[in-house]
Amino acid sequence: MQNIHQLNSDTRHKQTTPTVEPGTKLEYEIGPSTTFDFAGQNLTPYGGLLPVATMLDKLGFRELVAQYLRVRRIPRAMSTYQFVLAMVLGMYIGFARLSQLRFVALDPMLRGIVKIAGLPPQCTFWRFLASWHGSVSQQLVHLQEQMRKRVWAAAHARFQQITLDTDTTVHTLYGNQMGGRVSYAPQKKGARSYQPIFTFLAETREYLAGELRNGDRPSGPQIAAHLRRVLSGVQDGARELRARADSGFYCWHAVQVYQEYDCRFIMVARKTARLVGMLKTVEWKPSPQTDADAESDFQYQPEGWEKPFRFVALRFPKPRKNQPSRNHPAPPDQYQLFETAAYLYRVFVTNLEGPVYRLVRFYNGRCASENLIKEANNDAGMTTHPYYRFDMNQNHFQLVMLAYNLNCWLALFHRHDHAGTASLRHTTLATARLRFLFVAARLWRHAGRVGISYSDQYEDQTGLTQLMQRLRRIRLRDGIFAPVIAHALT
Repeated sequence: MQNIHQLNSDTRHKQTTPTVEPGTKLEYEIGPSTTFDFAGQNLTPYGGLLPVATMLDKLGFRELVAQYLRVRRIPRAMSTYQFVLAMVLGMYIGFARLSQLRFVALDPMLRGIVKIAGLPPQCTFWRFLASWHGSVSQQLVHLQEQMRKRVWAAAHARFQQITLDTDTTVHTLYGNQMGGRVSYAPQKKGARSYQPIFTFLAETREYLAGELRNGDRPSGPQIAAHLRRVLSGVQDGARELRARADSGFYCWHAVQVYQEYDCRFIMVARKTARLVGMLKTVEWKPSPQTDADAESDFQYQPEGWEKPFRFVALRFPKPRKNQPSRNHPAPPDQYQLFETAAYLYRVFVTNLEGPVYRLVRFYNGRCASENLIKEANNDAGMTTHPYYRFDMNQNHFQLVMLAYNLNCWLALFHRHDHAGTASLRHTTLATARLRFLFVAARLWRHAGRVGISYSDQYEDQTGLTQLMQRLRRIRLRDGIFAPVIAHALT
């Protein structure tokens, strides 16, 4: 059987990889004396922008910008939609700073999509972005919410349950940006930073909502406002809502919002002195299905909460740093605040049902959001805060996350017909650029028709053709976008 598989693998390799006999003269041989010139016309390295532009046009992105983006300044170089489209596509390509748009200012693909002879200089983009008020940041969030609903309808996404992962991160500032605070920054102690807050959708890895905040820790009302904004936008997207959060969101305000929207939640509890005292008195039992030594399940009402909730805890033996010896006795242990002498604890508060090991396993899936944060930081340019004014950085933050979402939305149209959320693979933005965006192409015009020619050596011709066929079939029927994929994503 192994030989048969090896034979099939070799056969497929021979079919897809052309072989050249030794000594055969190639049609194009490149050497040091090969001539070169700059006479090639209408060539672009961003041929993969065609599916992105098709998706935005078919889903009515222009109408959403005109409806939700309230900009008082009337630009003369381009329209508001052209400015937004050029900045978002530039960030999707990989240029998170407006000064870097000059590298693609004359690219025929970008100019053809934006429908302009050439992009204006950096100062024009800067003045246009500076004219936006701080409220435009939330307008961009609402715009993405409506865009997401249209994508789900056209991509035939029908979720039975969705999982929300809420988290914060630290962005160290290396300038004099407004709003910077000296706060929690383990790797850059004493440095000023921002602490943005956002929520991702675990099933599709989409960015749902968030905001750029100063370096102070978010308060209870601020956490509640963020969760209410997220839950109000997705409450009609699935039958069951589930949420995961770390100890930074442990407060009664968050629990109230979860209960208001009938959302099942689990979050890490902060170990206060009263809670640690409770852990000493509860009943513990072995936990063979987790990495803990013991587990406990009990009812507990924190101070200031209106009623008790279910708390589950894991207990770990505390490792000793220094083993005692005859000549060097062990020094007395200095325990951390509210920590017992022999054990370490991991405590969760939840309104979910089920055994402890399943709840812990479900919460551990939240670690995928850390990878999404890393992707948004490094690939989308979320850590780029290029302006002194805080409101400009806020609006720039939402534009970057909109460019991040373009990759997630295209993945919904690019999936297999029978794919489900469990088998839906996430392709990072950096990998998507190398595979699908940086595709050499030539733009041509003949008899009044405009076309794009790709290389005959492009390896994913079938995938690109299928993606374009799906996107071009998007139609608005009776106010609803009809699905272009037969089987629903559940």
